[in-house]
Amino acid sequence: MPYELLHYKKHAKKHIHLGICGSVAAYKSLELMRAFLKSNIHVSATLTSSAEKFIQPLCFEALGANKVYRQMFQGEFPFDHLEPSQIADAMVIAPASATTIARLAHGLGDEMLACQALAFDGPILLAPAMNPKMWGNAATNANIETLLNRGFFLTEPESGAVACKDEGQGRLARLEKIYYDSLALLTEQDLYGKKILITLGPTAEKWDAVRVWTNNSTGSMGTALAVTAWLRGADVYVVAGPNSQYIPQDSRIQCHSVTSADEMYEKCHELWDAMDYGIFTAAVADFKPRAGLAHEEDASSFHTVKFKKENHADGFDIHFTPNHDILKSIGQIKKPGQKLMGFSAESGSHTDELAKAVKQKLVNKNCDIVVGNFISEAMGKKTNKVYVADKNGIEEAWGTMSKADLAWDLLSYLESV
Repeated sequence: MPYELLHYKKHAKKHIHLGICGSVAAYKSLELMRAFLKSNIHVSATLTSSAEKFIQPLCFEALGANKVYRQMFQGEFPFDHLEPSQIADAMVIAPASATTIARLAHGLGDEMLACQALAFDGPILLAPAMNPKMWGNAATNANIETLLNRGFFLTEPESGAVACKDEGQGRLARLEKIYYDSLALLTEQDLYGKKILITLGPTAEKWDAVRVWTNNSTGSMGTALAVTAWLRGADVYVVAGPNSQYIPQDSRIQCHSVTSADEMYEKCHELWDAMDYGIFTAAVADFKPRAGLAHEEDASSFHTVKFKKENHADGFDIHFTPNHDILKSIGQIKKPGQKLMGFSAESGSHTDELAKAVKQKLVNKNCDIVVGNFISEAMGKKTNKVYVADKNGIEEAWGTMSKADLAWDLLSYLESV
Protein backbone atom coordinates (compact mmCIF):
# COMPACT_ATOMS: atom_id res chain seq x y z
CA MET A 1 0.00 0.00 0.00
CA PRO A 2 1.40 3.43 -0.90
CA TYR A 3 0.16 5.08 2.29
CA GLU A 4 1.12 4.40 5.90
CA LEU A 5 -1.98 2.97 7.56
CA LEU A 6 -3.07 3.68 11.12
CA HIS A 7 -3.06 0.79 13.57
CA TYR A 8 -4.81 1.00 16.94
CA LYS A 9 -4.31 -0.84 20.21
CA LYS A 10 -8.09 -0.71 20.61
CA HIS A 11 -8.50 -3.23 17.77
CA ALA A 12 -5.90 -5.71 19.01
CA LYS A 13 -7.25 -9.23 19.53
CA LYS A 14 -10.37 -8.53 17.49
CA HIS A 15 -11.18 -11.13 14.85
CA ILE A 16 -12.04 -10.57 11.17
CA HIS A 17 -13.16 -13.39 8.92
CA LEU A 18 -11.98 -12.64 5.38
CA GLY A 19 -13.86 -14.01 2.37
CA ILE A 20 -12.17 -14.15 -1.04
CA CYS A 21 -14.13 -14.66 -4.27
CA GLY A 22 -13.05 -15.41 -7.83
CA SER A 23 -11.50 -12.28 -9.34
CA VAL A 24 -8.20 -11.13 -10.76
CA ALA A 25 -8.15 -8.83 -7.70
CA ALA A 26 -8.08 -11.83 -5.34
CA TYR A 27 -4.33 -11.42 -4.82
CA LYS A 28 -4.93 -8.01 -3.23
CA SER A 29 -6.70 -9.66 -0.31
CA LEU A 30 -3.30 -10.90 0.88
CA GLU A 31 -2.13 -7.33 1.41
CA LEU A 32 -5.41 -6.49 3.13
CA MET A 33 -4.93 -9.44 5.48
CA ARG A 34 -1.41 -8.29 6.29
CA ALA A 35 -2.76 -4.86 7.25
CA PHE A 36 -5.21 -6.51 9.66
CA LEU A 37 -2.46 -8.65 11.15
CA LYS A 38 -0.24 -5.59 11.65
CA SER A 39 -3.04 -4.21 13.85
CA ASN A 40 -2.88 -7.47 15.84
CA ILE A 41 -6.31 -8.42 14.51
CA HIS A 42 -6.80 -12.17 14.25
CA VAL A 43 -7.72 -13.24 10.70
CA SER A 44 -9.36 -16.39 9.39
CA ALA A 45 -10.22 -16.81 5.71
CA THR A 46 -12.44 -18.67 3.27
CA LEU A 47 -11.75 -18.97 -0.45
CA THR A 48 -14.52 -19.85 -2.87
CA SER A 49 -13.77 -22.52 -5.47
CA SER A 50 -13.43 -19.75 -8.07
CA ALA A 51 -11.00 -17.84 -5.86
CA GLU A 52 -8.77 -20.91 -5.73
CA LYS A 53 -8.37 -20.63 -9.49
CA PHE A 54 -6.58 -17.32 -8.92
CA ILE A 55 -4.78 -17.83 -5.60
CA GLN A 56 -4.02 -20.76 -3.32
CA PRO A 57 -5.17 -21.17 0.31
CA LEU A 58 -1.56 -21.87 1.27
CA CYS A 59 -0.72 -18.19 0.60
CA PHE A 60 -3.10 -17.11 3.35
CA GLU A 61 -1.88 -19.80 5.73
CA ALA A 62 1.75 -18.84 5.12
CA LEU A 63 1.08 -15.17 5.88
CA GLY A 64 -0.75 -15.87 9.13
CA ALA A 65 -4.43 -16.64 8.55
CA ASN A 66 -5.73 -19.14 11.06
CA LYS A 67 -7.62 -20.95 9.97
CA VAL A 68 -8.27 -21.13 6.21
CA TYR A 69 -11.53 -22.76 5.10
CA ARG A 70 -12.04 -24.27 1.68
CA GLN A 71 -15.05 -26.08 0.26
CA MET A 72 -18.01 -27.69 1.97
CA PHE A 73 -17.30 -31.14 3.41
CA GLN A 74 -13.55 -30.78 2.85
CA GLY A 75 -12.70 -29.57 6.34
CA GLU A 76 -11.68 -31.49 9.40
CA PHE A 77 -14.81 -30.56 11.33
CA PRO A 78 -18.47 -30.93 10.21
CA PHE A 79 -19.48 -27.47 11.44
CA ASP A 80 -16.86 -25.29 9.72
CA HIS A 81 -19.71 -23.36 8.12
CA LEU A 82 -20.78 -22.16 11.58
CA GLU A 83 -17.39 -21.44 13.13
CA PRO A 84 -16.84 -17.83 11.93
CA SER A 85 -20.13 -16.78 13.52
CA GLN A 86 -18.86 -18.13 16.83
CA ILE A 87 -15.40 -16.54 16.82
CA ALA A 88 -15.28 -13.49 14.48
CA ASP A 89 -16.32 -9.90 15.26
CA ALA A 90 -16.83 -8.97 11.60
CA MET A 91 -16.76 -10.51 8.13
CA VAL A 92 -15.13 -8.80 5.16
CA ILE A 93 -15.63 -10.21 1.65
CA ALA A 94 -12.99 -8.70 -0.63
CA PRO A 95 -13.16 -9.13 -3.50
CA ALA A 96 -16.88 -9.95 -3.57
CA SER A 97 -18.03 -11.41 -6.89
CA ALA A 98 -21.43 -10.95 -8.54
CA THR A 99 -22.13 -14.65 -7.92
CA THR A 100 -21.46 -14.46 -4.18
CA ILE A 101 -23.47 -11.24 -3.89
CA ALA A 102 -26.38 -13.01 -5.61
CA ARG A 103 -26.03 -16.04 -3.31
CA LEU A 104 -26.17 -13.81 -0.23
CA ALA A 105 -29.12 -11.78 -1.52
CA HIS A 106 -31.13 -14.92 -2.21
CA GLY A 107 -30.09 -16.80 0.91
CA LEU A 108 -28.31 -19.65 -0.84
CA GLY A 109 -25.99 -21.81 1.23
CA ASP A 110 -24.59 -24.05 -1.47
CA GLU A 111 -20.93 -23.26 -0.84
CA MET A 112 -18.80 -22.55 2.21
CA LEU A 113 -18.47 -18.74 2.17
CA ALA A 114 -22.16 -18.12 1.46
CA CYS A 115 -23.11 -20.61 4.16
CA GLN A 116 -20.79 -18.91 6.67
CA ALA A 117 -22.30 -15.53 5.81
CA LEU A 118 -25.84 -16.88 6.26
CA ALA A 119 -24.93 -18.09 9.73
CA PHE A 120 -23.05 -14.87 10.64
CA ASP A 121 -24.96 -12.43 12.83
CA GLY A 122 -22.23 -9.77 13.06
CA PRO A 123 -21.48 -6.95 10.57
CA ILE A 124 -20.54 -7.97 7.02
CA LEU A 125 -18.66 -5.70 4.61
CA LEU A 126 -18.73 -6.29 0.86
CA ALA A 127 -16.00 -4.93 -1.41
CA PRO A 128 -17.11 -5.92 -4.93
CA ALA A 129 -14.88 -6.37 -7.96
CA MET A 130 -16.25 -7.26 -11.40
CA ASN A 131 -16.67 -6.10 -14.98
CA PRO A 132 -18.39 -2.67 -15.16
CA LYS A 133 -21.31 -4.12 -17.13
CA MET A 134 -21.83 -6.76 -14.45
CA TRP A 135 -21.68 -4.11 -11.71
CA GLY A 136 -24.14 -1.93 -13.60
CA ASN A 137 -26.56 -4.80 -14.33
CA ALA A 138 -30.04 -4.39 -12.85
CA ALA A 139 -29.81 -7.78 -11.14
CA THR A 140 -26.58 -6.84 -9.35
CA ASN A 141 -28.05 -3.47 -8.38
CA ALA A 142 -31.13 -5.18 -6.94
CA ASN A 143 -29.01 -7.69 -5.03
CA ILE A 144 -26.83 -4.94 -3.53
CA GLU A 145 -29.90 -2.94 -2.54
CA THR A 146 -31.39 -6.01 -0.88
CA LEU A 147 -28.23 -6.63 1.13
CA LEU A 148 -27.87 -3.00 2.18
CA ASN A 149 -31.47 -3.03 3.39
CA ARG A 150 -30.61 -6.09 5.48
CA GLY A 151 -27.75 -4.27 7.18
CA PHE A 152 -24.75 -5.24 5.06
CA PHE A 153 -22.00 -2.65 4.57
CA LEU A 154 -20.52 -1.74 1.19
CA THR A 155 -17.20 -0.37 -0.04
CA GLU A 156 -18.11 0.60 -3.58
CA PRO A 157 -15.80 -0.37 -6.43
CA GLU A 158 -13.80 2.32 -8.17
CA SER A 159 -13.91 3.43 -11.77
CA GLY A 160 -11.14 2.78 -14.26
CA ALA A 161 -9.75 0.09 -16.52
CA VAL A 162 -10.43 -3.51 -15.48
CA ALA A 163 -8.58 -6.71 -16.43
CA CYS A 164 -10.51 -7.24 -19.68
CA LYS A 165 -9.62 -3.66 -20.74
CA ASP A 166 -13.18 -2.39 -20.32
CA GLU A 167 -13.56 0.98 -18.60
CA GLY A 168 -16.05 1.89 -15.89
CA GLN A 169 -16.97 1.25 -12.28
CA GLY A 170 -16.01 -2.23 -11.15
CA ARG A 171 -12.40 -2.13 -9.95
CA LEU A 172 -11.81 -3.28 -6.39
CA ALA A 173 -11.69 -0.22 -4.12
CA ARG A 174 -8.26 0.85 -2.93
CA LEU A 175 -7.11 -1.33 -0.05
CA GLU A 176 -6.69 1.63 2.32
CA LYS A 177 -10.42 2.33 2.01
CA ILE A 178 -11.39 -1.31 2.55
CA TYR A 179 -9.06 -1.48 5.55
CA TYR A 180 -10.56 1.58 7.25
CA ASP A 181 -14.13 0.52 6.41
CA SER A 182 -13.31 -2.82 8.05
CA LEU A 183 -11.94 -1.13 11.18
CA ALA A 184 -15.15 0.89 11.41
CA LEU A 185 -17.06 -2.39 11.85
CA LEU A 186 -14.96 -3.07 14.96
CA THR A 187 -15.26 0.43 16.41
CA GLU A 188 -17.85 1.73 18.85
CA GLN A 189 -19.64 4.71 17.29
CA ASP A 190 -19.35 6.85 20.41
CA LEU A 191 -18.85 10.09 18.44
CA TYR A 192 -21.88 9.51 16.21
CA GLY A 193 -23.64 12.78 15.41
CA LYS A 194 -20.70 15.01 16.38
CA LYS A 195 -19.41 17.49 13.81
CA ILE A 196 -15.66 17.99 14.09
CA LEU A 197 -13.51 20.53 12.27
CA ILE A 198 -9.85 19.50 11.92
CA THR A 199 -7.02 21.51 10.36
CA LEU A 200 -3.82 19.79 9.30
CA GLY A 201 -0.61 20.16 7.35
CA PRO A 202 1.42 23.29 6.62
CA THR A 203 0.42 26.46 4.86
CA ALA A 204 2.40 27.78 1.90
CA GLU A 205 2.73 31.55 1.40
CA LYS A 206 3.81 32.71 -2.06
CA TRP A 207 6.53 35.32 -2.41
CA ASP A 208 7.06 35.09 -6.16
CA ALA A 209 5.53 33.14 -9.03
CA VAL A 210 7.11 29.81 -8.02
CA ARG A 211 8.55 30.06 -4.49
CA VAL A 212 6.72 29.69 -1.20
CA TRP A 213 7.34 30.28 2.50
CA THR A 214 6.32 27.08 4.28
CA ASN A 215 7.41 24.37 6.74
CA ASN A 216 7.89 20.62 6.75
CA SER A 217 4.73 19.57 8.59
CA THR A 218 3.41 16.33 7.07
CA GLY A 219 -0.14 16.55 8.46
CA SER A 220 0.12 13.06 9.98
CA MET A 221 -1.19 14.02 13.44
CA GLY A 222 -4.20 15.80 12.00
CA THR A 223 -4.84 12.90 9.64
CA ALA A 224 -4.77 10.46 12.55
CA LEU A 225 -7.33 12.60 14.37
CA ALA A 226 -9.55 12.91 11.29
CA VAL A 227 -9.55 9.19 10.50
CA THR A 228 -10.03 8.23 14.16
CA ALA A 229 -12.97 10.61 14.60
CA TRP A 230 -14.56 9.19 11.44
CA LEU A 231 -14.01 5.60 12.62
CA ARG A 232 -15.82 6.51 15.84
CA GLY A 233 -18.84 7.84 13.97
CA ALA A 234 -18.26 11.59 13.74
CA ASP A 235 -18.91 13.79 10.73
CA VAL A 236 -15.46 15.18 9.97
CA TYR A 237 -14.61 18.41 8.15
CA VAL A 238 -10.93 18.60 7.21
CA VAL A 239 -9.22 21.82 6.16
CA ALA A 240 -5.82 20.73 4.89
CA GLY A 241 -2.75 22.57 3.72
CA PRO A 242 -0.48 20.92 1.12
CA ASN A 243 0.22 17.32 2.18
CA SER A 244 0.34 13.76 0.87
CA GLN A 245 -1.63 11.97 3.59
CA TYR A 246 -4.45 9.54 2.81
CA ILE A 247 -7.92 10.19 4.20
CA PRO A 248 -10.69 7.79 3.10
CA GLN A 249 -13.35 9.27 0.86
CA ASP A 250 -16.71 8.93 2.56
CA SER A 251 -20.00 10.76 2.98
CA ARG A 252 -18.98 11.56 6.57
CA ILE A 253 -15.66 13.18 5.63
CA GLN A 254 -15.44 16.47 3.80
CA CYS A 255 -11.91 17.45 2.76
CA HIS A 256 -11.18 21.06 1.84
CA SER A 257 -7.74 21.69 0.36
CA VAL A 258 -6.20 25.11 0.92
CA THR A 259 -2.75 26.58 0.38
CA SER A 260 -2.31 29.80 2.32
CA ALA A 261 -3.14 30.82 5.87
CA ASP A 262 -5.71 33.27 4.53
CA GLU A 263 -7.50 30.46 2.70
CA MET A 264 -7.43 28.29 5.81
CA TYR A 265 -8.78 31.17 7.90
CA GLU A 266 -11.68 31.78 5.51
CA LYS A 267 -12.64 28.11 5.25
CA CYS A 268 -12.49 27.52 9.02
CA HIS A 269 -14.72 30.53 9.69
CA GLU A 270 -17.13 29.39 7.00
CA LEU A 271 -17.50 25.98 8.69
CA TRP A 272 -17.12 26.73 12.38
CA ASP A 273 -20.65 27.82 13.33
CA ALA A 274 -22.08 24.34 12.65
CA MET A 275 -19.32 22.45 14.47
CA ASP A 276 -19.33 20.77 17.88
CA TYR A 277 -15.55 20.46 18.17
CA GLY A 278 -12.57 22.12 16.56
CA ILE A 279 -9.11 20.51 16.52
CA PHE A 280 -6.39 22.74 15.13
CA THR A 281 -3.24 20.77 14.34
CA ALA A 282 -2.15 22.69 11.23
CA ALA A 283 1.31 24.29 11.27
CA VAL A 284 0.11 27.67 10.05
CA ALA A 285 2.73 30.20 8.96
CA ASP A 286 2.64 33.07 11.45
CA PHE A 287 3.92 35.46 8.80
CA LYS A 288 3.63 35.86 5.04
CA PRO A 289 5.70 37.80 2.51
CA ARG A 290 4.03 41.06 1.61
CA ALA A 291 3.96 42.92 -1.67
CA GLY A 292 7.08 45.04 -1.99
CA LEU A 293 10.67 43.92 -1.53
CA ALA A 294 13.56 45.76 0.04
CA HIS A 295 14.88 46.48 -3.45
CA GLU A 296 11.55 48.09 -4.27
CA GLU A 297 10.39 45.76 -6.99
CA ASP A 298 7.17 46.82 -8.63
CA ALA A 299 4.52 45.64 -6.14
CA SER A 300 2.17 44.74 -9.00
CA SER A 301 4.58 42.00 -10.10
CA PHE A 302 4.69 40.36 -6.68
CA HIS A 303 3.45 36.71 -6.81
CA THR A 304 3.35 36.79 -10.60
CA VAL A 305 7.01 37.04 -11.61
CA LYS A 306 9.87 34.68 -10.87
CA PHE A 307 12.77 36.55 -9.27
CA LYS A 308 15.99 35.69 -11.11
CA LYS A 309 19.41 35.77 -9.53
CA GLU A 310 20.92 37.71 -12.42
CA ASN A 311 18.59 40.58 -11.53
CA HIS A 312 19.61 40.47 -7.87
CA ALA A 313 23.34 39.87 -7.84
CA ASP A 314 23.63 41.40 -4.37
CA GLY A 315 20.63 39.50 -3.03
CA PHE A 316 17.38 40.99 -1.80
CA ASP A 317 15.25 41.15 1.32
CA ILE A 318 11.67 39.97 1.72
CA HIS A 319 9.31 41.91 3.97
CA PHE A 320 6.83 39.93 6.09
CA THR A 321 3.50 40.76 7.62
CA PRO A 322 1.54 38.76 10.26
CA ASN A 323 -1.06 36.21 9.20
CA HIS A 324 -4.43 35.79 10.88
CA ASP A 325 -4.26 33.86 14.15
CA ILE A 326 -6.80 31.22 13.13
CA LEU A 327 -7.06 29.42 16.47
CA LYS A 328 -7.43 32.66 18.46
CA SER A 329 -10.06 34.01 16.09
CA ILE A 330 -12.11 30.83 16.44
CA GLY A 331 -11.69 30.88 20.22
CA GLN A 332 -13.11 34.41 20.30
CA ILE A 333 -16.36 33.30 18.65
CA LYS A 334 -16.68 29.91 20.34
CA LYS A 335 -20.23 29.35 21.59
CA PRO A 336 -21.35 27.45 24.69
CA GLY A 337 -21.26 23.74 23.91
CA GLN A 338 -18.49 24.07 21.34
CA LYS A 339 -15.09 22.67 22.31
CA LEU A 340 -11.70 23.69 21.02
CA MET A 341 -8.38 21.83 21.00
CA GLY A 342 -5.18 23.59 19.99
CA PHE A 343 -1.68 22.28 19.36
CA SER A 344 1.58 23.94 20.36
CA ALA A 345 4.77 22.83 18.60
CA GLU A 346 7.86 24.09 20.40
CA SER A 347 11.54 23.99 19.47
CA GLY A 348 12.97 23.65 22.98
CA SER A 349 13.79 20.54 24.96
CA HIS A 350 12.74 21.26 28.55
CA THR A 351 9.32 20.13 29.77
CA ASP A 352 8.94 23.27 31.91
CA GLU A 353 9.23 25.43 28.80
CA LEU A 354 6.69 23.30 26.98
CA ALA A 355 4.26 23.40 29.92
CA LYS A 356 4.52 27.19 30.05
CA ALA A 357 3.81 27.54 26.32
CA VAL A 358 0.84 25.15 26.54
CA LYS A 359 -0.76 26.99 29.47
CA GLN A 360 -0.22 30.35 27.77
CA LYS A 361 -1.91 29.20 24.60
CA LEU A 362 -4.78 27.63 26.59
CA VAL A 363 -5.67 31.07 28.00
CA ASN A 364 -4.74 33.28 25.05
CA LYS A 365 -6.66 31.24 22.49
CA ASN A 366 -9.66 30.37 24.72
CA CYS A 367 -9.16 26.62 24.21
CA ASP A 368 -10.61 23.75 26.20
CA ILE A 369 -7.47 21.65 25.68
CA VAL A 370 -4.00 22.45 24.37
CA VAL A 371 -1.61 19.71 23.34
CA GLY A 372 2.08 20.56 23.29
CA ASN A 373 5.01 18.72 21.79
CA PHE A 374 8.60 19.32 20.81
CA ILE A 375 9.11 19.56 17.06
CA SER A 376 12.03 17.12 17.22
CA GLU A 377 9.82 14.43 18.75
CA ALA A 378 6.79 14.74 16.47
CA MET A 379 7.20 16.36 13.06
CA GLY A 380 7.60 13.73 10.36
CA LYS A 381 7.48 10.84 12.83
CA LYS A 382 4.95 8.04 13.42
CA THR A 383 4.94 8.63 17.18
CA ASN A 384 4.41 11.63 19.44
CA LYS A 385 5.07 12.57 23.05
CA VAL A 386 2.89 15.37 24.39
CA TYR A 387 2.12 17.63 27.33
CA VAL A 388 -1.60 18.30 27.77
CA ALA A 389 -3.42 20.99 29.74
CA ASP A 390 -7.16 21.66 29.95
CA LYS A 391 -9.45 24.50 31.04
CA ASN A 392 -10.14 22.76 34.38
CA GLY A 393 -6.53 23.13 35.46
CA ILE A 394 -5.45 19.55 34.79
CA GLU A 395 -1.95 19.11 33.34
CA GLU A 396 -0.41 15.81 32.25
CA ALA A 397 2.72 14.62 30.47
CA TRP A 398 1.86 11.70 28.21
CA GLY A 399 4.51 9.18 27.21
CA THR A 400 5.51 8.31 23.65
CA MET A 401 2.80 6.52 21.67
CA SER A 402 1.71 6.08 18.08
CA LYS A 403 -0.14 9.02 16.58
CA ALA A 404 -3.12 6.73 15.99
CA ASP A 405 -3.40 5.82 19.67
CA LEU A 406 -2.71 9.40 20.71
CA ALA A 407 -5.53 10.59 18.43
CA TRP A 408 -7.89 8.09 20.05
CA ASP A 409 -7.00 9.25 23.57
CA LEU A 410 -7.19 12.95 22.68
CA LEU A 411 -10.67 12.56 21.21
CA SER A 412 -11.82 10.75 24.36
CA TYR A 413 -10.27 13.53 26.46
CA LEU A 414 -12.03 16.24 24.44
CA GLU A 415 -15.33 14.40 24.93
CA SER A 416 -14.86 14.34 28.70
CA VAL A 417 -13.66 17.91 29.28
